[in-house]
Amino acid sequence: MFVATIITAVSFKNFLHLPPAMGMMLGLGYLQIWSYILKLRGNLRNNGDMVLDSFRQIERVEWDTLLFFFGIIFAVGGLGVLGYLALASQYLYVGLGATYANIIIGALSAIVDNIPLMFAVLTMDPDMSHGQWLLITLTCGVGGSILSIGSAAGVALMGQAKGAYTFFGHLKWAWAIALGYLASIVVHLYINAALF
Repeated sequence: MFVATIITAVSFKNFLHLPPAMGMMLGLGYLQIWSYILKLRGNLRNNGDMVLDSFRQIERVEWDTLLFFFGIIFAVGGLGVLGYLALASQYLYVGLGATYANIIIGALSAIVDNIPLMFAVLTMDPDMSHGQWLLITLTCGVGGSILSIGSAAGVALMGQAKGAYTFFGHLKWAWAIALGYLASIVVHLYINAALF
């Protein structure tokens, strides 16, 4: 069902020119249909509930987190409308060059969540080679892990771990993660040199 959902989302975008979110929502429908089939077969829990009740799982979603990401995307969209993203794109990608810009944005993703930064880069849509697009994906993903606040997973884990995983506990390993960040950039530039 996971693979079918991804294929549906990509197909909605590429072939039907519809938002990929519609394909993801259809994937939620796949899950609900499969749950209903399991219910018809008699594979129920002890209390008679559906085995995979996706609606009940959605009830458990942390709406604060969803509103946080909505706010981030809304704010980045506002920066684009006001012209600040165009200025940032001009300064970073034209002034410094794509490689340095991507490395800087990746390092910034340790402070600001990598999702709004990647969304901002996608909104800027700088003219870059395939290798540079892979580089920004790499740097935003890995750079966001330098600090625990740089990734949604780190923030969620700090909230769930109740003191077992803290900002300062993660910070003592930031040097090793930063070395891995720099090493991954060097390896990418070496292995994928033909893509630049």
